[in-house]
Amino acid sequence: MSYSFRQGTSADAYRPSRGSFSKTPGTLDRVQSLLPTAANRQIADLQARGASLASGGTEGSRARTALGTQIWRTFKSIFSVANGLVLLWFWTLWWGERTVFRESLETCAWGNWEHWPRDATPHHVAFIADPQLVDPHTYPGRPWPLSTLTVRFTDQYMRRSFWSIQNKLGPDSVLFLGDLFDGGREWATAHSSSPEERYKKYKDSFWKEEYHRFVKIFLDQWNEGDRFSTNPRGRRMIASLPGNHDLGFGSGVQVPVRDRFQMFFGKGNRVDVIGNHTFVSMDTVSLSAMDQPDPKTGSSGAGSGDGHRPNEHIWKEAEDFLNNMSVHRAKAEMEELRMLNNQSEGHLFTHKAVDISEPSVVQRPQPEVVGLPAVLLTHVPLYRRPATPCGPLREHWPPSSEGELEEDERNALTIAGGYQYQNVLTQTISKDLVSKVGPNLIQVYSGDDHDYCEISHREFSGSPKEITVKSLSWAMGVRRPGFVLTSLWNPIDPATGKPTAEGNTATTLQNHLCLLPDQLSIFIHYGLILGLTLAVLLVRAVVRAAFPPKSTSSSPLLPLSESRPPQYEFSQVPSSGTSSSKFPSPGGLASRATNYSPRHKSSPSYHDAYPSADADDDKLDRTKWKPSHADSRGRSGSRVRLIWVELIDSVRHVAAIVFVWYFFLIWRW
Repeated sequence: MSYSFRQGTSADAYRPSRGSFSKTPGTLDRVQSLLPTAANRQIADLQARGASLASGGTEGSRARTALGTQIWRTFKSIFSVANGLVLLWFWTLWWGERTVFRESLETCAWGNWEHWPRDATPHHVAFIADPQLVDPHTYPGRPWPLSTLTVRFTDQYMRRSFWSIQNKLGPDSVLFLGDLFDGGREWATAHSSSPEERYKKYKDSFWKEEYHRFVKIFLDQWNEGDRFSTNPRGRRMIASLPGNHDLGFGSGVQVPVRDRFQMFFGKGNRVDVIGNHTFVSMDTVSLSAMDQPDPKTGSSGAGSGDGHRPNEHIWKEAEDFLNNMSVHRAKAEMEELRMLNNQSEGHLFTHKAVDISEPSVVQRPQPEVVGLPAVLLTHVPLYRRPATPCGPLREHWPPSSEGELEEDERNALTIAGGYQYQNVLTQTISKDLVSKVGPNLIQVYSGDDHDYCEISHREFSGSPKEITVKSLSWAMGVRRPGFVLTSLWNPIDPATGKPTAEGNTATTLQNHLCLLPDQLSIFIHYGLILGLTLAVLLVRAVVRAAFPPKSTSSSPLLPLSESRPPQYEFSQVPSSGTSSSKFPSPGGLASRATNYSPRHKSSPSYHDAYPSADADDDKLDRTKWKPSHADSRGRSGSRVRLIWVELIDSVRHVAAIVFVWYFFLIWRW
């Protein structure tokens, strides 16, 4: 076959143009070319399915049926029992690790409880008591890994709590009330060691590690509250007040241990003016050595008459500070007034000629107490009569009856003492403290007891109130740890320090107990959800083993009919024949040169081929089939194994996702 072309016409004129069959690749084509081979296969599969759905007829109907089945399977896989439990765990863990802290702090917002005039600008203070970082002294017999987990979770709880206080409330000042550590008094220094043999192996380096734990838990979160501060002088945190777990108590205090504590945290005896109130911090654990016998000589009181008083090296520093309280208060209050008036502490000297007999030394005026309301801080509570009730906010033992009670043994602090502790100060030291701090003492804050207690000391002039602050740690015997918020508002004349007219209110101080989440209840709630999860997954495994899902294959497991190949009979063909092959010709046709009998014989009947089938059928009809005991035990064992495998698989599926979510929550906060 040939083609002819007109003269003068090139063959290219009849060649199809390039653009007729190809197009420039678009953006999607270029993106698709960059995808992996597996992704391109998925795209091609989706395109093929789309084409099948778009087509009509039987093929389109089958494609739509398959798509509906696939959608239903996907729906069932997403909204499954296991995934429902995963969602339950997601909500539960978010509640236990985030929501409870936020909700507990929202109820403590300053505006919810403080009541000042509308134009007031109060100074906000948070009191933290007895964090007592868990260490080998806390639970000496607790085995690993329970001891490690206790340290981990208590540190995390206090870190989150303190972060929430700073981030949600942003107090202007934070004051700690002692017992920063639990075994701080036991860890050795360069010049001392623990009196207990089991703690002698812990050296000074261990104490410094504990100090870094304290910094990580509290100081690293401090800047979270800076956005709330409007004071140009900034915010302050004071943690220098020691407790009996930091130093020991009374005659058990070791001076090198106290020196180390003060080197890192500051002096335990100090005076600070905060919010136009004078805060007096007293190291009462050292001062209490005055009322205790010397452990070396056994002498007490005034001593043996040789001029040496028992335990003087322990209590003398605190006693000297207390005896000069008026001077310390006056200096602090005068310094505050100078700051309010933007005055310098320096002196201006006049240059003039003077007679030689005139004194050349400038006499500074003696500081005088301005008279700001005084607040006393002590780790150990002041003395009170036995059975003095602590009020309705005490967790361990609420009041035995309604109304104001004069005595309530269960609701009161126990008046007792022991090795390195004493529940309350002695009556002598308490009276000495109150009398020397000043007549305008309006409030006392203490710690040590771990639970809340609020009383009025009617035995003292002015009946100052005392609040024993709850521990911040959930490992200190209270289910609901807490702290106390205090709002101070005392407007004064910067020149004289006297209250202004608008400041003459009934009180200059308001308190509020703020409770933190119950961590133990959170763990119990987790345990209940875990039990519910295991129960639901077990029921699911039993149901799936009892009612296995039907097979989706369209082919039966066993043949529904018997299919036998046709039987052929081949005859010997004479060698002289044209078609001498012993096999049938193509198409099953016999040779036309020779006449043969039919090659396909009729098959014998079923009953002729299998004569014993009728007898077997009759036997099955007459005899009821019963499984043997071995078969029953085998099927029962296989069902138990199926339940176990299904349960383990579902637990692994839920646990893998839940643990990732939980570790993310504790890692991020």
